[in-house]
Amino acid sequence: MVAACPYRICPLGAHIDHQGGVVTAMTINYGVLLGFVPSNGSEVLLHSGQFEGAIRFRVDDLQKPIDKPENINWGSYAKGAVSALQNSGYDLRKGIIGYISGVKGLDSSGLSSSAAVGIAYLLALEHVNDLVISPVDNIQLDKYIENKYLGLENGILDPSAILLSRYGYLTFMDCKTASPSYVCFSELNKSQQPQGQLPFKILLAFSGLQHNLPKKRGYNTRVSECKEAARALLHASGCEDTPNILCNVDPVVYETQKCVLEENLSRRAEHYFFEMKRVTKGRDAWAHGNLQELGQLISESGRSSILNYECGSKEMIQLYEILLKAPGALGARFSGAGFRGCCLAIVESDRAEDAAAYVRAEYEKAQPELVSRIPADRRVLVCEPGDSARVILPDPHLSS
Repeated sequence: MVAACPYRICPLGAHIDHQGGVVTAMTINYGVLLGFVPSNGSEVLLHSGQFEGAIRFRVDDLQKPIDKPENINWGSYAKGAVSALQNSGYDLRKGIIGYISGVKGLDSSGLSSSAAVGIAYLLALEHVNDLVISPVDNIQLDKYIENKYLGLENGILDPSAILLSRYGYLTFMDCKTASPSYVCFSELNKSQQPQGQLPFKILLAFSGLQHNLPKKRGYNTRVSECKEAARALLHASGCEDTPNILCNVDPVVYETQKCVLEENLSRRAEHYFFEMKRVTKGRDAWAHGNLQELGQLISESGRSSILNYECGSKEMIQLYEILLKAPGALGARFSGAGFRGCCLAIVESDRAEDAAAYVRAEYEKAQPELVSRIPADRRVLVCEPGDSARVILPDPHLSS
């Protein structure tokens, strides 16, 4: 059995999921694979394609949250999955024997590889323990892994994308209500279509800089600043008792009260409210098949992430600007948190390879040392939209 969990991209809705905003997402045709079988008892035994050694523990052991970021290792996500299920009242009696592997060069690149790993373990443990858990509930379980077990203050964008995406659709997740909706691209009808019919490709360009969010507190600082901006706006409007997240601030209140915000808090709030507008416009553009408008909105999101959310290193900004100039590029932005990792672009299908060659050459000129760290076949990838996470069962006709 194999738990297949795709990586995800977020075309629009950058950095607003933790504030209860509406985000967009789709998966790609790369991801994490966890091959597994049930163990004879409660033991979990794991090996990894990326890390040395083995992880052993039992599903009936109490898993305590990680107390310090430096104590996180590759086995922490499996233990976090057990902890999430335990604390949600699920009965775990069987462990797994498994081998997990992501795509070399794509881990810690802003493609939500950590969420893909956590979800892979959840699906495997649920399968061997005969637990039937909905995708919406698994979103909350993965959020528990990252928030409660690992100590990362992220939202539900990543698990929502991985668990709910559909090929040919753009997923819209209202992070305040945890309710998804789907919009079909206008040039595809709702009948079954062969893969590969969408008129665009997804370009992923890697910076050579890797990050690990639980160990990078810049992310949590931005989240705290957004909450502080919400607190100031709600206080100014007489709503002191309302939870301090920006989705609870009426846009009219923001416009009339934004003068009370300190400069950096003002930028965080501006990013949130204008990103929400971009998501709304992006929904309409996708529904009408207007890739030019969608791409422009994606690029504007990228620029706001730099200027207002203030993420992105010099190297990431260089890569973003190179992508904007690539032949056939419709729009570009950082992927993931934007502090390291990769940038993405939506490109015209018939110009994707030319765009990839351009980006490879130009970024190597700009950052030759960093590029030398990236495997040659992983510097720029041309990807297709993907589907949702699932457990693949063996074909009974192939068994002896």
